[in-house]
Amino acid sequence: MVELMDEDVVQELDERWRQRFETYKRAFNRLTEATEIVRNEPDHFLLRAGLIQTFEYTFELAWNTLKDYMESEGIHTPTPKYTLRKAFQCGYLQDGKLWLKALNDRNMMSHSYYEEIANTVVTNILDKYYSLFKQLTEWLDEEKENSATPD
Repeated sequence: MVELMDEDVVQELDERWRQRFETYKRAFNRLTEATEIVRNEPDHFLLRAGLIQTFEYTFELAWNTLKDYMESEGIHTPTPKYTLRKAFQCGYLQDGKLWLKALNDRNMMSHSYYEEIANTVVTNILDKYYSLFKQLTEWLDEEKENSATPD
């Protein structure tokens, strides 16, 4: 649902997603570092655990950045799953099913730890999820640049 908002609210929401995006980008940069390290030492348990934790907070910031962006566009998205589905419907995300799988993996790793599942999640982060975050980062960078307000 798209709502009409007054100019001050729109400006505040626009500023909010941009600030969250900067925080997300820092997390994405950490995820980039973590993926490189784990690729070089794939059997190191603590490095793999660190990659999973970095994935968890990067994912959290990714969906919240999307949520803030969509709210600045007048689209209310109350939950991670709804945000991801709506972002896919709006064309903001390329692979909605893979984002939902990433959400499921994030939820699984946040609430329990089984080495077999963790190994699968690490493989998914390296082979699939990292590219999702990269695409999101590039798209949001473009959106930020295209919607820059002149001072």
